[in-house]
Amino acid sequence: MICRGTGRPLLTIERTHMEIIRAVDELGSVTAAAESLFVTQPALSHSIRKLESSLGLKIWTREGKSLRLTQGGEYLLSVSKRLLPQLERAEQKLAQFAQGERGTLRIGMECHPCYQWLLSVAAPFMTSWPDVDLDVIQKFQFGGLEALFGHGIDVLVTPDPLQKTGVRFEPVFEYELVLAVEKSHPLSKAKFAKPEMLAEQTLITYPVSVDRLDVFSQFLTPAGVLPSRHKLIETTEVMLQMVACGRGVAALPRWLVLEQQDRFALVPLPLGRKGIKKQIFLGLREADAQIDYMAAFIEIARSG
Repeated sequence: MICRGTGRPLLTIERTHMEIIRAVDELGSVTAAAESLFVTQPALSHSIRKLESSLGLKIWTREGKSLRLTQGGEYLLSVSKRLLPQLERAEQKLAQFAQGERGTLRIGMECHPCYQWLLSVAAPFMTSWPDVDLDVIQKFQFGGLEALFGHGIDVLVTPDPLQKTGVRFEPVFEYELVLAVEKSHPLSKAKFAKPEMLAEQTLITYPVSVDRLDVFSQFLTPAGVLPSRHKLIETTEVMLQMVACGRGVAALPRWLVLEQQDRFALVPLPLGRKGIKKQIFLGLREADAQIDYMAAFIEIARSG
């Protein structure tokens, strides 16, 4: 078909094109992308050349042995990252419907220490809803909220809700953020932690940007204090081991510290005289709020 006024064939961006550009971006090479998509490299390259010819612009430019996306390629990649998860989710749900299943509830975690809590919620939920699968995702292609909007996840577990049109955040439980120290640590004798006490300490946190860490935003930064060293650890188990060995102190939920208190010889210190109170929220799309098993998951989470 010819576009009126241009003399150029009408462009059709196919799903294959989006899958190719996403695969090359994720895997770093055309060869690896071709293998992951079960096509030959020449076939993949031909598909992209055909698209570039229809577009009248380049998707990639070559710099030595590597490929760099053009402005048009960057735009197509961003579109692909938004649309492909929705298409894949639709196919998954339709396949489940065809097999008589209700679907899969995908839980995205922005709360690193909440896995133990989630286990207490998952067990009764799966018992009550045997035809609904449960999947837990921690690493998002985008941020957690973008993954929710892009249908990469269905529920976002987060202590830091960002209010956006089309998303609802339901509070499920409250907790206190405390400083976990080993019981023989000099700070363990204090009634509560003061910001200046951390000036000579190694502070261990999860790998989250400092502006989203409450121990900084609500405790250290207002006092103009920085820890002697800030160490990032992704795994709760390793973090607790580090604290137990006297390698640092960690900002963690009180319930987690008390749960592991005897095992790791920990003492929880309030952060400041009044402490830091937090709340865990479940975020979901407004359009999904009336789905029965979604509402059931929230109710179980509140009582878990």
